[in-house]
Amino acid sequence: MNIVTEPKLSGQPIADKTRKRPVRMVRWFLIVGLLLAAVVGGLVFFKFVFLPNLFKEIFSKPPPPTSVNIATAKSETIPNLLTAVGDLAAVHQVNVTSDVNGRITDILFTAGTSVKKGTPLVQLFDGPEQADLANFRAQQRVAQLSLDRAKQLAERQFGPQATVDAAQAAFDQASAGIARSQAVISQKLVRAPFDGDLGVRMVEVGQYLTAGTQIVSLTDLSVLFANFTVTEKDSGQLKVGQTVRIAVDAYPDRTFEGRITTIEPQISTDTRNIRVQATIQNPDRILKPGMFATTTVVLPDKPPVITVPETAVDYTLYGDSVYFLGEKKDADGKSSLIVTRTFVQTGNRIGGRAEIVKGLKDGDRVVAVGQLKLQSGSAVTISTDPTPPIPAKPPRY
Repeated sequence: MNIVTEPKLSGQPIADKTRKRPVRMVRWFLIVGLLLAAVVGGLVFFKFVFLPNLFKEIFSKPPPPTSVNIATAKSETIPNLLTAVGDLAAVHQVNVTSDVNGRITDILFTAGTSVKKGTPLVQLFDGPEQADLANFRAQQRVAQLSLDRAKQLAERQFGPQATVDAAQAAFDQASAGIARSQAVISQKLVRAPFDGDLGVRMVEVGQYLTAGTQIVSLTDLSVLFANFTVTEKDSGQLKVGQTVRIAVDAYPDRTFEGRITTIEPQISTDTRNIRVQATIQNPDRILKPGMFATTTVVLPDKPPVITVPETAVDYTLYGDSVYFLGEKKDADGKSSLIVTRTFVQTGNRIGGRAEIVKGLKDGDRVVAVGQLKLQSGSAVTISTDPTPPIPAKPPRY
């Protein structure tokens, strides 16, 4: 016989046995909350306590001195120059042409050669004119004989004076015909009007040449004009005879010297500029008309001015400045070099040096190289490295 035994019932609902689980969840929430609080507290400590102390420690230390190159402001007389742009032109330049029409029978020159004044260049056909010349010369001989005979008869009272006058008129008419024929013949032979260099030939033998047609260009390269303009403000400084230095792109390492020979008496109402012309000797014949030229007029010297290397000046929109070198003593009595930004008024810049009109005096030391790392009050040391050339390639003047 099997006896079934039933479990003892407590009298409580079965679901009540799981009420102990919320205690375990609360424990986990407390642990996560404490971890989050620790993380947030660490972040707050790092941001508001550790970082400020770290930055204070870092920035409380002065930065190491910056190595710079130093230059000394000095008083000197700089060239007083007036620069302008212009071009070169030949004193004598012409396109050789013929005064009359005709067929070319001979070309007597070689393109690109030098010729003297009066050198024959082109011969036009002059056969009819040569025949007219021979005719008039024959008439002149007959008229001369008739005139001599009439004068002899008139002296002996055997002929009237009217015969002498008619014979004289016939002689003069024949002489005029000869002169006219010779003039036309000379026009048929084209000659060089002055000494110079010939250009490219523009005609051929057998070509019918009309009056005014270009045969060849002729240029005298021994002397050239430099034409340039200056502003109305600068016109009062110019005088005839002042030295002018010329620079051209074809010869960048050379300068050519001339003198002002003409100053236009009128100022252009459109540009308010005045035209100036200088004359330049060109013995080497290397300068050519039409070249672009940079002209520099040498004006009378000004009084000495303070100058510094051009690289020492910091050009900005709010003013030009330099870093002035001075000394500062610490609390323990030690002296160190510091720089102070000093605003200056600059003038002309010539040969790598800048004129300081106001702000510095003779003997002041300024930073020439290394300003990009500096600010006013920065500590510096003087570099022992040689200062690079300033500028590397000085401008021509």
